[in-house]
Amino acid sequence: MTDRQGIPAVGMVGGGQLARMTQQAAIGLGVTLRVLGESVDASAARVISDVRVGDHRSLDDLLAFAKDSDVVTWDHEHVPGEHIQALEEAGVACRPGSAALLHAQDKRVMRERLSALGMPVPRFAPVASLADAEEFGAWPLVLKAVRGGYDGKGVWVCETPAEAREVIERAAAEGVPLLAEEHVSFRRELAALVARSPYGQGAAYPIVETVQRDGICHEVIAPAPGLHPDRAEEAQRLALGIADRLGVTGLLAVELFETDDGVLVNELAMRPHNSGHWTIEGARTSQFEQHLRAVLDLPLGDTRPTAPYTVMANVLGGDEPQIYPRYIHVMAHDPGVKVHFYGKEIRPGRKIGHVTALGDDLDDVRERARHAADYLRNGPR
Repeated sequence: MTDRQGIPAVGMVGGGQLARMTQQAAIGLGVTLRVLGESVDASAARVISDVRVGDHRSLDDLLAFAKDSDVVTWDHEHVPGEHIQALEEAGVACRPGSAALLHAQDKRVMRERLSALGMPVPRFAPVASLADAEEFGAWPLVLKAVRGGYDGKGVWVCETPAEAREVIERAAAEGVPLLAEEHVSFRRELAALVARSPYGQGAAYPIVETVQRDGICHEVIAPAPGLHPDRAEEAQRLALGIADRLGVTGLLAVELFETDDGVLVNELAMRPHNSGHWTIEGARTSQFEQHLRAVLDLPLGDTRPTAPYTVMANVLGGDEPQIYPRYIHVMAHDPGVKVHFYGKEIRPGRKIGHVTALGDDLDDVRERARHAADYLRNGPR
């Protein structure tokens, strides 16, 4: 809780890399960050002193953790909604709250609410059988698990009814509700990152382009190159409008499809987000500081970029568990590249960190970020 100097304590549920990177921002703001993590070896537990080991699915663990926090926020969306409601009924300040967070936890609820608000979303329908999928319309279609799923998990692009039948039958056997969506023909994927405080202040970062491969974000380019200013403003206003209408407190990341006719909302996240890691070096206020400012109802920070272009590239694990010698090479090769490791065990294909490069020439900045990420994963070629 608030200490003798009046410094508040923020409790973050989840011990992953987002909580880990929030700690640096908490130090700069002079606030206390506490974490409820799954183990003492969790990513955030390695750098934060005030860690309680517990299960985010346990209401008892959540209630005990919240007692020593002025506000509670989330490193992920997997805390059961009924538990968040129980915390709120017990007088805990949960930001974002259960009513807002539900739209990041349940894709059907999100699609239905945004559609009712007149927000642009892909055509969708709940699916429980192959007949439902065939009635939905043209192939290919996208099937999504209504809850859970990230980095391409829980999403299936089905080219034929036979492929859809396999997904639907497997999901039914596992008790996983599905949603069908049209297969959107898009130019590229964008992301809008905004913040909203309980007071109602909002702030928007530049719109970024996200480069996906195999369902995983490999690269983020800030700002999105060649994006018309009117479309960028449209996307920022859309994200701020969603945050306001859903009552979001904290950060809101809106993943978007850019089409010939405008933008469509793909996914929502109400926490620091992979598409915003570039802000640590590339913006005057990082997304992690902004999230803390927002949940504490502090005035929001300056979102202007620090360089004409910033490129963030995710570092994925390779076959070599000893990454430190490669780290030394990257630092020597390009002292301007910043490397962030997440303190995670290296496994092939797992996100273990990211690199950031800044500069005036986009092609050069992208090449620098790509080289660093590739070398950290694969070593010399």
